[in-house]
This record gives sequence, C-alpha cells and structure tokens, in this order.
Amino acid sequence: MGSFKNQACIVGIGQTKYSRGPGTGKTDLSLQLEASIAALDDAGLQRSDIDGVLPFVCLGIAEEFAVHLGIEDLRYQSTSHLGGAAPGASLANAAMAVTAGLADTILIPGGWYGFSGRRVREVVVADTTVMSGGPTARDFYFPFGLTAPPQWFSFIARRHMHEYGTKSEQLGAIAVAQRKHAQLNPHALTRGKELTLEKYLSSAVISDPYRLFDCSLEADGAAAFIVTTAERARDLKQKPIYVMSVTQGQPYPADDLVTRDDVFQLGLTSAAPRAFAMAGVTHDDIDFAQIYDPFTFQVLQQIEELGFCKRGEGGAFVEGGRIELGGKLPVNTHGGLLSEAHVLGMNHFVEAVRQLRGEAGERQVQDAEIGLVTGFGDFGDGSIAILRR
Repeated sequence: MGSFKNQACIVGIGQTKYSRGPGTGKTDLSLQLEASIAALDDAGLQRSDIDGVLPFVCLGIAEEFAVHLGIEDLRYQSTSHLGGAAPGASLANAAMAVTAGLADTILIPGGWYGFSGRRVREVVVADTTVMSGGPTARDFYFPFGLTAPPQWFSFIARRHMHEYGTKSEQLGAIAVAQRKHAQLNPHALTRGKELTLEKYLSSAVISDPYRLFDCSLEADGAAAFIVTTAERARDLKQKPIYVMSVTQGQPYPADDLVTRDDVFQLGLTSAAPRAFAMAGVTHDDIDFAQIYDPFTFQVLQQIEELGFCKRGEGGAFVEGGRIELGGKLPVNTHGGLLSEAHVLGMNHFVEAVRQLRGEAGERQVQDAEIGLVTGFGDFGDGSIAILRR
C-alpha cells in the first residue's frame, strides 16, 4: 500500500480573487484558467509542460483546458465524481498517474461563479444525477421541501446533539476560530468582519441547529494546483510539497442520509485509518488540518471520524482555542469555506501548501512540517491527503 508515498509532489498553486458578485461576465472556465495560469507561474512552468488535466465535475472538460492553454499533447485526463471530496481524489489520481509514467505534469483546477452565477441549491436542484444524492434527493427529499444542503446536514448535527450533548456554543467555537484566522488572510471575504460567540448565537436560524454563521460562503473564485514527480520537482521554482498519502471513501448507502445504520459514518471513517497507515504517521504528527467545512458541524464530525478524538468528544475538542492558531491542532488557518470562501475545497489545498512552504504570513503555523487536508462531498463522500514539506 502507498506505492506513490513521497514520490509525487505539489509544485505550483494559484488562485483568483474571491468575491461575491455582481458577476463579471466571465465563465466558470475562464476563472479556472486564470487560477491555472497563476499556478503555472508559481511553479515556473510553461503551459506546454502540462500533459494531464483533472477537471472538477460539472465545471469543465479536459479538452477545453487543453485548447485554451495550448496543451498539444494531452496524455491523461480524468474526473472524480465525489463533489467536495474530488480535489483529494484527483490528487490521488494525479499521484498515481505521474509515478506510473502516464503523464509528467498534471493540472488540477476547480472554481465557479458560486455566488453571482449560481447558488449551491440551484446546482443541486438542476442536476440531481451528479450532485448531492442524485435520484434519492430528487424523489424523496425535494417533494417534502428538503431542497438545500443546510436542511439535510442539520439532521445529523441535531442527532449528535441529542446523543452526545453537543452544544450550539461548540459549533460557534468553530465559526469564531475560523473567522479569527480569516482576519489574517488578505484573500478572505470576511477580513475586517470579526465574529464573536455572542454575535454567532444571536444570528438567524437557517435550519435548526444551523445559524447563519454555521454556513459556508457561496463565492465566485477558482484555485488550481500542479502535481509532478519528486524527481522533476527538484528542478522547479518552488519547494516541493510531498504527497505522503491520499485515500478516499464513501458511507453506505452513499446516496442517502437517513437510512444508514450508522448516521455519523462518513467516507473519512474508513479512509482516514488507511491514510495514516500509508503515510506512516500518527495524529500527534499533524501540525495543522484544513478540513472541508460546508457547515460547522461537519468540521466537528470529521475531527471525530479522523480519529483526533472519540466520537461524541468533538464538542469538547474544539473548545478552549485548541483549533485556533497556537492551539494543538490549528484548523482551517485561512478561514475555510466558512470565512475565506466556498471554492469547492480547492482553497484548502492552496492554504496547506502555503503553510508547508512557510509562506502564510501572520497566520503561519510555527515549524509546520506535516499537514492534513480533507474533502467532503455529496452526502458524506470523503477524501484525505497527508502532505509534508
């Protein structure tokens, strides 16, 4: 297991400005091309150096990127249908491809007009065959008014509160911690907009127990990163960030929340032990975690399913500054989807690379050597990557 451990690297990152409309008239593709060109510049690569493209599901096809970037020899392409877990799954695909010699240098882009061009709910309703639950959501959720992700995932949060005594204040601790981190991030949409626990608790209820600040920020923007072999990475512009492990998983059944024998099971539940084993590290070795955060409870839930604490202990784990900068496990040091922008989790990989390069400025985790990035898609599909400098 883990034949590509430390043999593949992330060598370039790029992003656009994150905003919340009005739209500029550009397309999802043009946003992603902008981020891709920035990643190429960051790596010191030419467009012709790319021979593999792994687009985000529903947001472009490899041929489009090849045409617009002038890639004449596109040797490898693939798309992972795991929603917000796709960036991690694509990283695994890229690592396998470059170490197997199927491609030399692979581009992984992702981005959208998630605010001015569409809303997450509109994407889900418009194309239920590929997004969040598919026919199950269409046939059994939508007819009863359950048409938006905050409604679906609030069920699981409320059940956790019922079984384990998790409190709204503990969900608020996550929102407040990530907003603190965003104040140190010039790219964050909420920079200059501080959040207190009192303000969190007085905010509007969206779908009980979720309040306004429990929900991620729909945004316009894109990010991209580039993967190649460790051997080639030594000759490039930036410090290589090594892929120690990447794994993925799905809960069962993957397309429904309420009929699972274990309602708290995630793809990460099975993927995390495999990722730690492949990387050969323990939880104590992790210096920071960029955790996919569509809603606050899903951060707490993933912390538990990753094994940083036992199930039911996540509420206590996130209290007392433990997940803030300077704490035992800094989480979402850029502000995450909750306070930087919802860019499909692509921005989590950009931040992880910055942290491991030591380029995060005021929000830099001291002596960061090993970091973890998760993905969370559809009804709990999961991916996890463990990276090192």
